[in-house]
Amino acid sequence: MTVAHEATAAPGETKPARGSGVTARPPKRNRSWRSLIPWLFLAPALLLFLYFKFIPMAEGIRLSLYKVQPFLGDIFIGMDNYTSVLEDTAFQEAASHTVILAFGQTFGAMLVGFFLALLLEGQAKSLWFVRSAVFLPVVAATAVVGEIWRVLYFPDPNGFLNEVLSWVGAGPSTFLDHPDTALTSVMMVGIWKHAPYDMVLILAGLAGIDREQYEAAAIDGTNVFQRLWYVTLPALRPVITILLTLAAIRGLRVFTEVYVLTGGGPAGATSVWMTTVFSRGFEKNDIGVASAASVMLFLVTFLLTVVVQVWRRARENR
Repeated sequence: MTVAHEATAAPGETKPARGSGVTARPPKRNRSWRSLIPWLFLAPALLLFLYFKFIPMAEGIRLSLYKVQPFLGDIFIGMDNYTSVLEDTAFQEAASHTVILAFGQTFGAMLVGFFLALLLEGQAKSLWFVRSAVFLPVVAATAVVGEIWRVLYFPDPNGFLNEVLSWVGAGPSTFLDHPDTALTSVMMVGIWKHAPYDMVLILAGLAGIDREQYEAAAIDGTNVFQRLWYVTLPALRPVITILLTLAAIRGLRVFTEVYVLTGGGPAGATSVWMTTVFSRGFEKNDIGVASAASVMLFLVTFLLTVVVQVWRRARENR
């Protein structure tokens, strides 16, 4: 004679009916602990972000409303620091240089990255080495890149780039040492450094394009440029939107390459928003105005991101 022993259900746990095929759910207490496990793994990173990013950000917003006087006590002045930033000619010139530099680097890097992606697209095994070599400027430290290009831009006729220009009957150029050419020279460095990053994203977008679209376009008698315009570029629209957002924010926040290459000179010809903030905060010790300028830059980049995302969603919903 066989006797069946049934386990007694724990308090609050529903016992499934025999033969129903329903798996018993874990107790609510276990489910709550399991939901906390991901947060436990995220906790160290969140603490680091809180201490090194969000708390300093909040402190910067607070300081932007004060006249900062170390050891004497801060004085609340409201929006006066923001007014000083808007009326300061140094910040006005820096804003124009920043916009020009961001515009040139954004579209220059995207254009170069697009052509690099077209050249390096494919399944050949040897392409991985070429792609890795092309991507090296992105992973190189910006300060190191700036120092290397400062040597290449040496204005003497025997400088490297001037020597190369002499082979084609051009030059010599003063590059970073003249106000008329300094900003363009800094822009070229930014394009050289950021174009491979854009190339990688565009390569990912090209890999997702259905090859049958190219075949259908070729059957219709289109040439290479028409296929690029009517097939490739529309398919890359989401990637281009992402690139525009990232590159514009990157361009507006540019600092290291300008600081290493020119320090904002000559005669302020390459001064950008962040170099002016650095000068005000750490050279002139005007922490309140520097904080206000930093907050304004944050608001501009945040607004730019929102506008691009709203525009992208509006285009997708049409």
